[in-house]
Amino acid sequence: MTPKAQAMLEKLRPLCLALPEACEKLSHGMPAFHIENGRMFAYLSHDHHDDGRIAVLVKTSGEDEQAMLIEAEPDLYYKPPYLGPSGWVGMRVDRDDSDWDGVADRIAISWEMVAPRRLLEAGGR
Repeated sequence: MTPKAQAMLEKLRPLCLALPEACEKLSHGMPAFHIENGRMFAYLSHDHHDDGRIAVLVKTSGEDEQAMLIEAEPDLYYKPPYLGPSGWVGMRVDRDDSDWDGVADRIAISWEMVAPRRLLEAGGR
């Protein structure tokens, strides 16, 4: 991992691990965040297939939301390989103007999509 990607992971990690029952592991060579039940809600993608991007990959509600995000801000969002067809979106975090509050919101929304009902009913995030 490059020093810049490591720095982005250090910013991303506390946002993810602050969510109830969140854990971290490596998945396909990427840092991945999941709920203890195993369902993933975020990945850190760094230079995947030499694309030059550092991004957090998060779930969306589906292809419509994914397309809306990409169309609204194509310099920020993109459809990632492999996970993109399942509605995941890449959100670049390697830009000088990265909005970390916005990143935290997208991560929390993704977490809510995979969280078990008992966590949501207990107050969620």
